[in-house]
Amino acid sequence: MLGLLWLIPALPFISSLALMVAGPHLARRSVALVGVGTVGLSALLTALVAVSFLGTPPPGYAYGQTLWTWMTVAGFSSRIALYLDALALVMLAVVTGVGFFIHLYAAEFMQDEEGYSRFFAYMNLFVASMLTLVLADNLLLLYLGWEGVGLCSYLLIGFWYQDPVNGRAARKAFIVTRIGDTAMAIGLFLLVVHLGTLDIQALMSRAAQAWPPGSAMAVAVAALLLGGALGKSAQLPLQTWLPDAMAGPTPVSALIHAATMVTAGVYLIARLHGLFTLAPQVLSAVAVIGALTMLIAGCSALTQRDIKRVLAYSTMSQIGLMFLALGVGAWSAAIFHLMTHAFFKALLFLAAGVVILGLHHEHDIFRMGGLRRQLPVAFWTFLIGAASLAGLPLVTAGFFSKDWILWQVWEGTGGGPWLWAAGVLGTLLTSLYIFRLVFRVFFGPMTAEVHWRPGARMRVALVVLATLAVVGGYLEIPRTMGHVTLFSDFMQTALPAAEAHADVGTELTVQIIITAVSLLGIGLAYVLFLRRPGAADAVMAAPIGAAVYRWWLAGWGFDRLYERYVVEPFVWLATVNSNDLIDAVSGGTAWLSRRAHRVLSRTQTGKVRWYAASIAAGAVALVVLVVFL
Repeated sequence: MLGLLWLIPALPFISSLALMVAGPHLARRSVALVGVGTVGLSALLTALVAVSFLGTPPPGYAYGQTLWTWMTVAGFSSRIALYLDALALVMLAVVTGVGFFIHLYAAEFMQDEEGYSRFFAYMNLFVASMLTLVLADNLLLLYLGWEGVGLCSYLLIGFWYQDPVNGRAARKAFIVTRIGDTAMAIGLFLLVVHLGTLDIQALMSRAAQAWPPGSAMAVAVAALLLGGALGKSAQLPLQTWLPDAMAGPTPVSALIHAATMVTAGVYLIARLHGLFTLAPQVLSAVAVIGALTMLIAGCSALTQRDIKRVLAYSTMSQIGLMFLALGVGAWSAAIFHLMTHAFFKALLFLAAGVVILGLHHEHDIFRMGGLRRQLPVAFWTFLIGAASLAGLPLVTAGFFSKDWILWQVWEGTGGGPWLWAAGVLGTLLTSLYIFRLVFRVFFGPMTAEVHWRPGARMRVALVVLATLAVVGGYLEIPRTMGHVTLFSDFMQTALPAAEAHADVGTELTVQIIITAVSLLGIGLAYVLFLRRPGAADAVMAAPIGAAVYRWWLAGWGFDRLYERYVVEPFVWLATVNSNDLIDAVSGGTAWLSRRAHRVLSRTQTGKVRWYAASIAAGAVALVVLVVFL
């Protein structure tokens, strides 16, 4: 079955092309069959490949498949080739598995929207690009997939392009992530110049031989690659695009936040772990940036009124937790949380989409309330997703993945008490903001009537993802609860293992603290937003509280800062420089073209004898040139 690996990205790519060409002429049922079915086939192939990989592991627990040589120039060669190991297999399962249920949900969610075939063409191209990124055995092919997901994010965020707000959000996502992509491209150039290859396994081996840990070149390359990861994963300081990306349809938000684009930066750092370990300064920066992003985004999530923007800031915060894990060397823990996060974050977005459609596209949580009886499927699945996000102990996947990360931050050589304290505070904020959402939307008095309820396809997607958000964590259970290490044992074939040095008693103490903090956040949310909502209103009404509220609501002022000190100066320089020499040359060329047009237009007299005479004169001139020259 491993020989069919190439079909996994090929199927959604071919279906995307087919929908672009023939989609407008197909019935919606046929469009859904092609759009959803091909991603489902990719998920099925992934399952078959996983069974083959696990049952009969290839030599070195890695399988390579070369399709053809892409280019060979001046000693540099690059191939269209795929590389499958434990890390890539987990990512394949997340992208195709979660992606399939998002597609199934979208087939019903987008049923009445214009551009149905265009939507699935973009979605399938998005999945194909992410699969290319994940399976690439060299950084040039990875960069092709990297740019592909950037293009698709622009197309999907601006899907409803008739609204100028959506167009601005799409352009913002495209431009901000291009900043990180440019840094990443420069890093690739340095790798080619100094190591002579972009094959991932080869360059990590050559880098270890050529660059001692902490060397200037290793730090420079790792920092530039980190820039690309920060842009795609919406981490400080390139995080501002993600909340505005909520302008796209809800299935797009789920796909971007759970299974594709924002996880690309986490995957890049994990895939190039050998390179990043040569730059410990950059790894420390990864941890600090992740911790800061987690806290800043968590505070902003506490103040948002739009249900999807709360979840957007939540994604930013949870990706920050993954960066924190990567920065302290907890590679497998970061990928485990990436997987569980895909389950519960896709679930939260899709359940939120049911609420939005049920209330005629209402997004304001302060215009919602009492929906747990009107939309029971959305309520229970959203509650399961919220509990998993908050890390409710023992019964949710999020608890096991978050506990693993925070234990590694406490106990690992790259961690420490300050980073651990940031993680614990982030856990408190997470419980507080997500259950603020639960209590505002599903409890209290009803403020609007529900006019629509989900059909079978949407319910199936919600129930399956809710199940995964509960049971997905049992692949890795800590020493204090049974010590199941299925996930870490599998990932050790691709990523370095993190050693545990502290005793079980210390681990149990840390777990009790984290559990207590998580439950404390839920309890505070209950008191502040359901039991005594006036208390929260009183805090926000105070002068300091109101100022902090506005600051957090505006994303800590980053948009305003960039607008004033980056965008406006750039526009001013462009205006001042609008009449430079290059513009004069371009303008002169246009002026000459217009003058030549006027002269030539005068020859069009409509008199046939003048045309005949001109042809004869031209023939005579041609003969003279041939004879005498």
